[in-house]
Amino acid sequence: VFICLLSGAIVSFGNLMPRLNFPLEIDYAHVTRYGNEFQGGKNLLWKAVPASNLRDRTVVIFDDILDEGLTLAAVIQYCQKQGAKEVFSAVLLDKQRPRPPQGLQNADFTCLKIENDFVIGYGLDYKNYLRNLPGIYLYRGDLTGS
Repeated sequence: VFICLLSGAIVSFGNLMPRLNFPLEIDYAHVTRYGNEFQGGKNLLWKAVPASNLRDRTVVIFDDILDEGLTLAAVIQYCQKQGAKEVFSAVLLDKQRPRPPQGLQNADFTCLKIENDFVIGYGLDYKNYLRNLPGIYLYRGDLTGS
């Protein structure tokens, strides 16, 4: 089962799926710590859990960016509690930064490693805008909200 983490991974996930030439099941989860902020909060908000039965299944969780790793760690734990046989993580971007001990330290599969910068486009947002940009861009705007 390939699980897309909404909303950020939807663009890259949608581009990846047609390139995988083997039978697979697609599902999604909507989990966030960000809301309309640019820094993750402490509380994880589950808006939707995967509908698929994960028991005895191999699961690949696909996210847009590995930042602090807290969201991915929580989703991996959820899949394990649902009885998944094995759980892998895949990310479009791995932000090179220190991560808290409870966060996922490294993804199993990574497309690109980036510096510890705020990026937008190709699914990545700033306050839920700019996800539709056709590439990944360094955001140089004011992140203070003022």
